[in-house]
Amino acid sequence: MSLSRFAGIAIVLAWVGAVAAGTGANASAAQGADQSPEIHPSATRVAANQRPAILPQTFAGWQMSGTAATSSDPAKADPTNAAILKEYGFSDVESATYTADDGRTLKIRSARFEDASGAFGAYTFYLTPEMNSERVGDQGASLGHRVLFYRGHILVDAQFSQESAMSMAQLRELAGALPHPSGTAGNLPEFIKFMPRRGYLANTQKYAMGPQALAAMAPPVSTDLVDFGVSSEVSMGRYSTDSGEATLMLISYPTPQLAADHYRRIEAAYRASRPQSQNQAQPQEGVSAIGNSGAFFYKRTGTIIAIAAGPASARDADSLLGMVNWEANVTWNTPTDNGQARDLYMLMLNIVILCAVLAGLAIVAGVAFGGIRILMKRWFPEKVFDRPEQMEFISLRLTETVVRGTTQSGREGGRQTP
Repeated sequence: MSLSRFAGIAIVLAWVGAVAAGTGANASAAQGADQSPEIHPSATRVAANQRPAILPQTFAGWQMSGTAATSSDPAKADPTNAAILKEYGFSDVESATYTADDGRTLKIRSARFEDASGAFGAYTFYLTPEMNSERVGDQGASLGHRVLFYRGHILVDAQFSQESAMSMAQLRELAGALPHPSGTAGNLPEFIKFMPRRGYLANTQKYAMGPQALAAMAPPVSTDLVDFGVSSEVSMGRYSTDSGEATLMLISYPTPQLAADHYRRIEAAYRASRPQSQNQAQPQEGVSAIGNSGAFFYKRTGTIIAIAAGPASARDADSLLGMVNWEANVTWNTPTDNGQARDLYMLMLNIVILCAVLAGLAIVAGVAFGGIRILMKRWFPEKVFDRPEQMEFISLRLTETVVRGTTQSGREGGRQTP
C-alpha cells in the first residue's frame, strides 16, 4: 500500500473516531437531561406551591405584633370587591400590625396576585385623584395616614396611626423586602405605554382585565362591546383640554384581526345610536354624539382601539386621539420558564456546535493532507509520492497514424505509415 493511501485512511479513521466520541458524549448528556426531570419534578412543584411569606417580621424599626393573618379568599381582602380582585388574578392576602419603639402602630394589608398586571390593575382600581403621588414601590400614592403602593405582583395598603417624616423611607425599605415575581410575571401590559402623557390628570388611570372592574369605572362603551372573552385589556384615563376634560379609553386585543372585528362592532353600535331625524345634521364618519356631553371619537391602530369621549370639543377629542399610535415591538430575548422550549433551544444549539466542529475537522484534515503531500514532493521528489516504479501508464501509441485513402479505381488504399 502506498504511503499516500495509508495517510488518507489514517486521517479518515481519526475523524470518524472523533465524531463517534462527540456523539457518545452528546448522547450521555441527553440521557442525563432526560433523566433529570424524573428526579426533580416533585421538588419543583413543591417550591411552586409553597409561596414565600409576603410581610417580613421586622423592617426599618417596625416589629410585627404576633403573627400575620393569611387567607386565599379575596373576600378577606375586600368583601365588597372580591369578584373584581378575582378578575385581577388574586392569589392570597396577608395582614399584620406593626409597632414602633415610640408606641406608634402600622396596619398593613398586602394582597398578592398572579403577575404584576393584576397588582397594577388593583392599584389603579383603589387609586383616587385626591391622593398624592409618592415614590415608594413601583408606584405609590398617599392620602392622610394611608399609603397605597404596589411592587411587582404585590399590592400594599398601609395605615399609620401617626405619620412621621420617615414614613415613606420606611415603606420604601418594606417594598425592597417584598418577594418579587420571576420571569415575565413582573412585566406590565405593553399597551399602557401608548397612553399620552400630555394633559394627563394625575391618578386617573384605570386598568381593567374583566367586565366587573370595567363596569365600575363607567366606561364610554359597554363591556359587551369590549368582549373580555378574547383576552382583551382596557386602560382608561382623564385628560385636560382647552374645552374641558376628556376620557381616553384604550382597548387592547391579542391580534390586529380581533381589533378590526371589534372596531366594526363598535362602529355599527354607534351608527345605530345616531339621531335618525332628517332635520338633524348627520355626524362625520367615525364621530357620534353622546347626548349633550360632547363628542365621541374612535379609531383603530394596530391591536388597539382608541376612544376619546366626554364634554370636550370634537377638535380636542380628535387631537387627543391622534396622540395614540401603535407600533410593533418584537422582543427576541424574552426569558421563559418553559422547560420544553429550553430543551429544544439546547438541542438546536448543540447541533449547530457539532456541525461547526465537524466542518472545522474536515477543513483541518484537508489542509493537513494536502500540505503534507506538497511538502513531501518538494523535499523528497519521486521518493515518497509519484515514484517511477509505482507509476502505471496506459499507452495509446499515438505515434502511429492510420491513413485510409481511395485509389483512382475506387478501391481503398492500403495502410501507410509516415
